[in-house]
Amino acid sequence: MTNRAANSPVAATISAILVDDEKLAREELAYQLTEFPDVEVIATASNGLEAVKLIEDLEPDLVFMDVQMPGLDGMSVIRKLREKNIPLPHFVMATAYDQYAVEAFKYEALDYLLKPVEKDRLAIAVDRARKAIAEKNKIAPAEAPAPKPSLQRTKLLIKSGQRNLIVDAQDVVYATIEDGLITVFATNVEGQSNYRTIEELQSNLDPDAFWRVHRSYLVNIHRIKEVIPWFKSSFQLKMDDKKQTEIPVSRVQTKRLRALLKL
Repeated sequence: MTNRAANSPVAATISAILVDDEKLAREELAYQLTEFPDVEVIATASNGLEAVKLIEDLEPDLVFMDVQMPGLDGMSVIRKLREKNIPLPHFVMATAYDQYAVEAFKYEALDYLLKPVEKDRLAIAVDRARKAIAEKNKIAPAEAPAPKPSLQRTKLLIKSGQRNLIVDAQDVVYATIEDGLITVFATNVEGQSNYRTIEELQSNLDPDAFWRVHRSYLVNIHRIKEVIPWFKSSFQLKMDDKKQTEIPVSRVQTKRLRALLKL
């Protein structure tokens, strides 16, 4: 089977993550995918928990995932992502057993591959992914502007242990949310914020200084120490905190980063 779409010079890059508890299976699939120049394997995971974290952080277009894995299986990964309200990539499920196909499609899997994966069958799955991703990008809503602050706060209250601390907004390096809890990292202190969402926190800060670079991160652009090229077309930001934390920039925010810093 010829793979004309993959060899097209205008084909957009598809970022992919491979998830399988068997190392040889991951390596074999990664090798097979080298036949498709527009598919870039940006990470691999050996279990479901790793998969959830990688999908949340890297926002891939496509995930090839084994159905049966110890701990969190493939279907549970999708359920976990939905529980966390993380936008889902397209999934191609893979397994040695065909009895899981019905359940896979119930979870809106794009395709279902039987192991060992045949080259022609993989080409069909990749082509389906291309068409689905192109359609998704075509109908994706325009990026929402940052919320306008009703009141720009110059001070923030954060809780550190038993103490309620007041920090200057300009000293905030970044904030992150995990499991509904926002943690603020300032120059000399870190603690929890009583804001419920990143959007709410952002709406009370100077929009020219604070930028939501990822669904889970809000950064102070004046405290970015270094821009680190990551994978093929993305970046990480090294922040000016004590740990020099590296924060991923989501794919949808990469364009703004390039414009902001003339990359």
